[in-house]
Amino acid sequence: MVSPTQLHGTELVDCARANAKQGIKIAAYQCGYGDDIKTFAQELRQACETMNLKVKELSELITDQDMILTMGTGEIIAPDTASEL
Repeated sequence: MVSPTQLHGTELVDCARANAKQGIKIAAYQCGYGDDIKTFAQELRQACETMNLKVKELSELITDQDMILTMGTGEIIAPDTASEL
């Protein structure tokens, strides 16, 4: 969901992280910055510094856990019943 106002601080970092895979244009738009990518990048950098995060690029916000969740969309293999192995 697109933010009606420009996000700041932890809300900005959370939103940017959630949209990082789609690229900086989509992340900026979703975080309420529209086409103002420069301001979005500046605010995100400042928010990350405040949170003591060492991030130089948007893609660095994508964590290993995010990658595992994306990869985990395969088929589940399990026994039919609890007593059957």
